[in-house]
Amino acid sequence: MSTKITAAVLACDAKEFLAFKRAMGMGYLRAEFVLNGFVRFVRDQYGERSVSLERAVTKWVVRIEGRKAITVGNEFGVVRQLCLFRRRSDPHCFVPDHALAPVKESVFVPYIFSREEILALVNAATRHEGRSMMWGAMLRALTLVLYCTGMRLGEATRLRMVDVDLRRAVLTVQRSKGRSRILAIRDDLAAELRQYIRYREKVLAASGADDPMTLFIRRDGSALTLRAASDALRGLLRDLGLKPPRGRSGARPYEFRHAFAVHRLTAWAVEGADVHAKLPWLSAYLGHQNVLGTEVYLKATPQLLQLASQRFEQHSRGKRCMR
Repeated sequence: MSTKITAAVLACDAKEFLAFKRAMGMGYLRAEFVLNGFVRFVRDQYGERSVSLERAVTKWVVRIEGRKAITVGNEFGVVRQLCLFRRRSDPHCFVPDHALAPVKESVFVPYIFSREEILALVNAATRHEGRSMMWGAMLRALTLVLYCTGMRLGEATRLRMVDVDLRRAVLTVQRSKGRSRILAIRDDLAAELRQYIRYREKVLAASGADDPMTLFIRRDGSALTLRAASDALRGLLRDLGLKPPRGRSGARPYEFRHAFAVHRLTAWAVEGADVHAKLPWLSAYLGHQNVLGTEVYLKATPQLLQLASQRFEQHSRGKRCMR
C-alpha cells in the first residue's frame, strides 16, 4: 500500500527528524532548508489533501528542469533520509530508491593556484585600498591564513582573538562541521599575524569602535563578515584575470583551500614521503569527516600525477633489479 501523507504531517516529521539529527551533534542547516522546501512544495501542490508520498517525492525531484545532477542528488539524499526516519515508526513507509537521483559525486574540478598566482594575490591584497571597508593589511593577513592553513573562508572570518595563540603558534577553529580543531602554524605566518594585530589595534583606536573580539575587522572596527570577505577576494581574482569580470565561472575564494592541500601533498611527494600515509594527517588538519574527502586532491594537478608516476617507476625498477 502506498504511503499517504499531508503537508502538515510531513512538516511535523521533518521537525522531529531534524531534532533527532541535532541531538547527535549535527548542524543540518542545509538539510533544514531542503526539507522546508520539500514541505512547501507538497503544500503548494496538494494543499492539505492526503497524497501518496511516492508521488510527491517523484514530482519534487523533477520540479525544475535542467538542474545539475549533483544538486538534485544531494537534495534527494536529505528527503530519502527523512523517509528512512519515518520508517522507524511506520515499517511500511515508502523509501525512494537511489535510482531516482543516482548521481552522488560531483565532477567539478577545482582551480589550483600556482605559487606565482598565490604571491600575486598576496601582493594585490597588500596594496588593496577599496571603496568599501576593506583595508590592505587585513586582506593580506586573511589571504595568508587561508592559503597557509587551508581554512574554509567562513572558518577564517569567524576566528576570534581568543582563538589565536601566537606564543604557541596555533589557531583554534571552533565547532566547524560539528567539530573543533587546533591548527599549528609556521613561525612566518605567526609573525605576519603579530604585525596585523598591531595594525588592528590602531584601526580600532582610530575608529573609536568597541572591539568585536574577532580577528579580522573592517576599517570601521566592525567584524569582517563572510559576504564582505568573499566579495573582496573575488574582486582580487577578477583584477588579476583569474576570474572573468562578471559571472560565477573562474577561480573562487575557496580555491585557497584546494591550493593548500595540493601544494602540501606535492611538497611531501618531492620530499619522498609516503603521501598515502600522510593523508590522515592532512584530512584532520583540513577538518574533513574522513580521509575520502582528502583523497580527491591526489589527482588534482599534473605535477602531482607526474611525481606519483615517477615514484611508481622507481619502485618498479627496484623490484626488477631484485629478481
